[in-house]
Amino acid sequence: MYLFDTDCLSNIVKKHPSPLLLKKLNVLPQEFQFSTSVNVCEIYYGAYRSKNRKRILKAYEEKVFPNLNILAFDTESGRICGRLKAGLEKKGLPKSEPDLRIAAIAIQHNMVLVTGNTRHFKGIPGLNVEDWINGI
Repeated sequence: MYLFDTDCLSNIVKKHPSPLLLKKLNVLPQEFQFSTSVNVCEIYYGAYRSKNRKRILKAYEEKVFPNLNILAFDTESGRICGRLKAGLEKKGLPKSEPDLRIAAIAIQHNMVLVTGNTRHFKGIPGLNVEDWINGI
């Protein structure tokens, strides 16, 4: 099962999305495609800051979100997130709060996190990451 980061979701609605991302999405059954409430928040935040809000919201609400299973940040993901945050800070590897929440949900559900921003998730123990945008 695969959990898609915000950059993958935004890439889908670009004028020229990543061919690799589209190819992989087309063969991956919808029941294996997930994202999180944290990513949904990031998408809405970006849309509401944009001059093209209506077009952007329409694209996500009609073409992206209906095709994904959205996972919530719950008590268990909070426990995992807190453990990760404390452990990474001790190692001098702090991460952004949203990225830690997304990583915690992926770990909780034993999913591969798909992102083009692999450096955001580098060093997070127990997290499997793949880049379907850049093919790295």
